[in-house]
Amino acid sequence: MTKTAQVYSAEKPGFSNRALWSLGFRPFYLLASAYAACAVLLWAGYFAGLLPAANFPNALWHGHEMLFGYTVAVITGFLFTAVRNWTGQATPEGKALAALAMLWLAGRILLLTPYGVASALVNAAFPLAVAAAIARPLWLSGNRRNYFFVVLLIALSVASLLLHLAQLGWVEWPARLSLRVGLDLVAFIMAVVGGRVIPMFSNNGIPGLKAVRLPRLEKAALGSVLLLLVADLLQLPAPYIAGIAACAALTNFWRLCLWQPWRVLVAPMVWVLHMAYAWIAFHFTLRSLAAFGLVGEAMAVHALTIGAIGGMTLGMMTRTARGHSGLQIAAGRAELACFILVQAAALTRVFGGLFLTAHYITTVWVAASLWSIAFAIFFVRYWTILTRPRQ
Repeated sequence: MTKTAQVYSAEKPGFSNRALWSLGFRPFYLLASAYAACAVLLWAGYFAGLLPAANFPNALWHGHEMLFGYTVAVITGFLFTAVRNWTGQATPEGKALAALAMLWLAGRILLLTPYGVASALVNAAFPLAVAAAIARPLWLSGNRRNYFFVVLLIALSVASLLLHLAQLGWVEWPARLSLRVGLDLVAFIMAVVGGRVIPMFSNNGIPGLKAVRLPRLEKAALGSVLLLLVADLLQLPAPYIAGIAACAALTNFWRLCLWQPWRVLVAPMVWVLHMAYAWIAFHFTLRSLAAFGLVGEAMAVHALTIGAIGGMTLGMMTRTARGHSGLQIAAGRAELACFILVQAAALTRVFGGLFLTAHYITTVWVAASLWSIAFAIFFVRYWTILTRPRQ
């Protein structure tokens, strides 16, 4: 790391009374965790018929908010912090960071109002603003390796915009295709980031472990995810989707096995990331089966959203928050509870949907409750950590 990068990797000492707005992970991890805890329970109420319908169709609202609301907020917090470390250049802080947080919050509120055009513009603008914010430091530092994050954020913006325009009746576009494409994009982001950090964290955290990365397998695993994205965009016939998804499942599972996940169970901060990556491979397996109608596609979606996204975001949020706050990167009781609860939520939602169809609504409520408790615990535990200066 360069001297400049070392300077930017820690908050400025003069920001002691404004710690919340000193680095991107602080406000966005708090906002994301609070929203994750509340929005899923709200969705469960809609699903069970206990709450009136929102102006945005319920299922699409739920999918949009978990993907373009919660997940993109966590990605934003991670990238604002990581790009500063990678480049030694400043990312948004202070008033600029607060303005971006307000833009994100406006998107959440507008989606519940009749103002469809305003909602479309604001929700599409946020990923674009994040892309612009990281593009400048990446460009100034010549960090070409990570330019693709800018492209992916722009793609997420387009996907969100098309979903909104489809709901407004302005374009002929399947609204659910936007969610599918958005999930493919996020799966690719997790596959890239996971492939970079999970072997490294495993080797650092477990003495004697030698997680392996094979260049050809790395390209095959990531390439298969991108190929599935293209296949979904082109809406290829089921046999093609099934075959590509099966390849993605096989290559990513093989990739995980080379990281020796069975040896990391003694380190919760590491095993939570391995579990999340296992859910990615399982998601592709279910996608392959769903293409032939053998399982419901919702099960594949929730394997990715609850198991993979929930597990990986919690794992990375706890690690980032503790590391950049000067705390030991280790899981206490609160962190362990979060990790276990999210895994329980994923197992309940996916396998309950597969095998307990007579109690489907009950499994939805149980999974939603477990998820919400996990993120409520994170919010309460990390409020003090994320709102005070680095120790």
